[in-house]
Amino acid sequence: QVQLVVSGGGLVQAGGSLRLSCAASGSIFSVNAMGWYRQAPGKQRELVAVITSGGYTNYADSVKGRFTISRDNAKNTVYLQMNSLKPEDTAVYYCNAEVKAKFYVPLSDYWGQGTQVTVSS
Repeated sequence: QVQLVVSGGGLVQAGGSLRLSCAASGSIFSVNAMGWYRQAPGKQRELVAVITSGGYTNYADSVKGRFTISRDNAKNTVYLQMNSLKPEDTAVYYCNAEVKAKFYVPLSDYWGQGTQVTVSS
């Protein structure tokens, strides 16, 4: 079993900052890409940022220059530093990880619990 535990989130004023963390634990052989997604009310879940085990990153255009994704491979943890937050960043944020539980099984997708980020104007 693999668990992703998310921490961070909350209420912040526009222009403020928040940091999200997501730690993977359990039966883990290796972790490939880790990422953050978000879902606003009435909208589909969308990719915010993703980072590979080698450190390659990709961001949604809407967060480029404001959000930074990073990871600690030794801790199987991914972070999302969110600066210059805008009301339109308000959403439930989800962590995702591609995990190989055993060397002989394929990669599987795992999701953490969502965390609410609310940006007030």
